Amino acid sequence: MTAPIDLYYWPTPNGWKISIALAEMDLPYKLHLVNIGAGEQFDPEFLKIAPNNRMPAIVDHDGPDGKPISVFESGAILQYLARKTGKFGGQTEREHVAVDQWLMWQMGGVGPMAGQAHHFLKYAPAMEPPNDLPYAKDRYRNEVARLYGVLDRQLEGNEFVAGDFFSIADMAIWPWASLWEGQQQTLDDKPNLARWLDTVSARPGVIEGRAVAAELRSNLQTDKKAQDILFKRPA
Repeated sequence: MTAPIDLYYWPTPNGWKISIALAEMDLPYKLHLVNIGAGEQFDPEFLKIAPNNRMPAIVDHDGPDGKPISVFESGAILQYLARKTGKFGGQTEREHVAVDQWLMWQMGGVGPMAGQAHHFLKYAPAMEPPNDLPYAKDRYRNEVARLYGVLDRQLEGNEFVAGDFFSIADMAIWPWASLWEGQQQTLDDKPNLARWLDTVSARPGVIEGRAVAAELRSNLQTDKKAQDILFKRPA
């Protein structure tokens, strides 16, 4: 019997990518919570798996050639799992390219920009002392709006991000895009994005993956200790 994959996780958008993928791919896993608000991502044992002190990460005991392998970075994990299972990565070379380019678009664009929008719109003003920076708020709010406009146009002629099939690109983008309200965005002018969000949100695997340890998700606007660890601690 194949050993379950070890998933190192906390309920954040990047963590949801992998819990959703494991549910969609019907892969058994063992959950290891990494409380980033308590600094557990800096534990030496975790750093052996994820040297950049970020979750998620996985250890697959049935890796290449039957030997264990650890993988960090959510995009790399999604690509690895898609190759391992032959699912959600596209079936043809054109589909592979479409999936990869939109996955990279998320990793280089939506994730970092939406993350900064959350930081400057919600968390920085609540810090001690408050850091209410209008330029930063406008900069990241506007860039997220631009990116969601790109996504809306892509979805105009496609059911899913990479085409007519659900893929790891959708799994990567949805966790961030689903938090559009906290990024101070609107869907009024993005009907295709709104439709896609509803479609993906209704998938059983997405519902299951999003629910993993959901009760542990904290409010960084009020958790001062977590703010110090996440926003003030040097790398």
